[in-house]
Amino acid sequence: MSKKDISRRTFLNYMLMGTGGFLAAGMITPMARFALDPALKADAGGGDMVAVTTVDQLTSEPQRFDFKVKVTDGWYKTEIPLSAWVYTEGDNIIALSPICKHLGCTVQWNTEPSKENHFFCPCHFGFYEKNGKNVPNTPPLAPLDKYAYEVKEGKLYLGKPEPNPV
Repeated sequence: MSKKDISRRTFLNYMLMGTGGFLAAGMITPMARFALDPALKADAGGGDMVAVTTVDQLTSEPQRFDFKVKVTDGWYKTEIPLSAWVYTEGDNIIALSPICKHLGCTVQWNTEPSKENHFFCPCHFGFYEKNGKNVPNTPPLAPLDKYAYEVKEGKLYLGKPEPNPV
């Protein structure tokens, strides 16, 4: 058996290719992980519903319910306080976001004597009807958002706010 000698040039070529491959893998791995991570994770935000109240507490008059949503931002986990105006309309449950679509102030129910049974934004005197529709000729340009909801075992669960179709 004869041993084949490796020249210095061949050895240097192997070392440079190995080092280059190692460095390329080190740069490509984080980019591939970033691109594939959403596909590898379970649906983190799709079905997140938070228990807010029991259905027997709901009336036809909007009531404000405060709740907290758990949020994960990287490795930082926190709870964000939110609220909703919730009422019943026949067999339907309506859950509206209290955030004004004009400048993000918090709306209140039935606090302005000049317009009874309306949501009122005190920042710029904006008004919304009971179903969340913005009143024409007032600052808000869009209706209040509606929360996705489901009822399980007598409890009302709210999800993420969605644009209100009214």
